[in-house]
Amino acid sequence: MNSLSDEFLMAEALDDKLDGLGELFERYNVNLFNFFLRLSHDHDLSHDLTQNVFFRLLKYRKSYKRGSRFKPWIYQMARNIYYDHYRKHVEKRDEFVNVSGLAEAWSDEEDLLKREQIHLLEKAMSLLSIEKREVLIMSRYQGMKYEEVAEVLDCTVSAVKVKVHRAMKELKELYFKQV
Repeated sequence: MNSLSDEFLMAEALDDKLDGLGELFERYNVNLFNFFLRLSHDHDLSHDLTQNVFFRLLKYRKSYKRGSRFKPWIYQMARNIYYDHYRKHVEKRDEFVNVSGLAEAWSDEEDLLKREQIHLLEKAMSLLSIEKREVLIMSRYQGMKYEEVAEVLDCTVSAVKVKVHRAMKELKELYFKQV
């Protein structure tokens, strides 16, 4: 089943043939978890939100437009779920983001200097606005093409390039303020 495209599997789901949804889960669950983790820095929340994406995918599969690209569609759903969660829990949201331990979780073999650099980068990322963090996560960490990010953000590719450039510039400034 690996050779079938995401779009084909969703077209099958539109016809109530749900066998391919497991394959879509396998293809996207880790990337979506990492997307949420980089936004929220909360493992448990990231697991919950990832599960919620696939629950909504199943529930609202009829909203997928046959022939459209799947990846931007699922990331748009993920963004909506993330923003819905924080709108509902805005009074409980802690502005302090604890990023300690994230660098160590990635790789125990890395030398101390590399882990410190990663820690400083994650700390700088957490200081960015959610919009800037999100565009960097999608374009740099998730490996999405600018065209896909533009579809998710409902803007032009040129606008995405500008957003990425500005976010990278601010990230660089925040990183070097810490060094």
